[in-house]
Order: sequence, then C-alpha cells, then structure tokens
Amino acid sequence: MAQRKNPFKRHRFPREVILLAVRWYCRYPLSCRDVRDMLAERGVKVDASTIHRWVLKFGPEIRKRAYGAHRSWRGLQWHVDETYIRVGGRWCYLWRAVDQFGQLIDFRLTAKRNAKAARAFMRQAQEAIRLYHPLTIVTDKAHSYAKVIGEINARLAPEDVIRHADRKYLNNRTESDHAALKQRLRPMRGFRTMAGAKAALAGIETYRTIRKGQFENCERGVANEIDFVAKLFPEAA
Repeated sequence: MAQRKNPFKRHRFPREVILLAVRWYCRYPLSCRDVRDMLAERGVKVDASTIHRWVLKFGPEIRKRAYGAHRSWRGLQWHVDETYIRVGGRWCYLWRAVDQFGQLIDFRLTAKRNAKAARAFMRQAQEAIRLYHPLTIVTDKAHSYAKVIGEINARLAPEDVIRHADRKYLNNRTESDHAALKQRLRPMRGFRTMAGAKAALAGIETYRTIRKGQFENCERGVANEIDFVAKLFPEAA
C-alpha cells in the first residue's frame, strides 16, 4: 500500500502546533482569534487567518482518517433532525443523525430544507453505515422524512423495512445534541461560506465524537484524545 503524503509538509509550523491549534478550535467554544491569543501566551506567534486555514485543511483530513480506520459500531435506532446554522448571512440547515446511545452517525449541511436535501442526507448516512440498516428512524413530523423513508423501504425486502416513528417528543436525544453543538458554535457567529462551514464542521463534529470516545481505539480523556489524533498521521511522526 502506498504511503500517504505528509499533509504537514511545507508548513512553517511543526505538526504539534498545528494539531494543537486545530484541536483547541474544534473542541472548545473558541474563535480563531482566541486560539491565536492562547498560542501567543505560549510564545507561538501565528495569525488568526493561518489558524483558520489549518482548520479548513486538517478538520476534514482528521475526519477522513478517523472514520476511515476507527469507525465503531452504531445502534439500530436512528434519531434524525435538522438545526439552523448561519452561513454567509442567511440560515442554512444542518442535518444530523445519532443513534439511541447518542453516537453520531453522520451530518450534512444544505442550503434548503426539503425532500431533496433529506434524501441526500439519508443516502449519505446509509453509506456511512454500509453493513446494516437501522430498524427504526425517529424524526419530527416533517413530510420530507416520511417521503424519503418510504422511498428507502420500497427498495428493501419486507423483513428489512424500516419503522418510522414521527413523534417530536421521541427526538429529545437529537435536540439535546444540537444544543451542545450550538454552544460550541456560538463564539463563531456564523460562517462566511458554505465550503468553509462544511470544512470547519467536519473537524468540530469529529472532535466531539473523539471527546466522547466513540471511535475504536479511542478512550475518553484529553491525553487520550491527543494521542488518538497524533496516531492518525503516522507519516508525519
């Protein structure tokens, strides 16, 4: 197997500084300026714009490597809901699915909230969990969910049909997870572009999953989080 290219090559700052900055930004409710100031206290002078570029580059890379090699089993009851994220001065929709244990299955950011967006997200979530289908999907009463789940069931054998529970009070697990994510996003006051939002959210959602110990070979605790992410980049060690 060909060795991966070192993503830290040609960066002026060492890997440890870059990963520290990205971890602080993705894990804690901090802006890039906050991270810049915290690094300055440690004698590292770096622009907030540079930290932002690191987040956009390494957030998706950490997500790809973590989910590619360390995705753990997810439950058979999915809770699916969407929340609002401000991008470029307007509201966009962040679709998210967690299982009955609160483990993130997948997320997707879209400009619209309609059946097409719901269909794209459900397809993406199913591709993320390729070996099995959920037994139950819990949603609110939005018509788009019923339509898309009906389309999925039309392609399944009768014994594999997914049960759809459209009761808002059953979806408290997803809404509480939304609230925790919103707390992290509050200092940012929205994103400038859709591409930037998707890249930053890739890192933020992945670090939240790491913090909860929801990857294989990933134990909870700050030291274990740092070690887990460092091991995702063996070619840069």
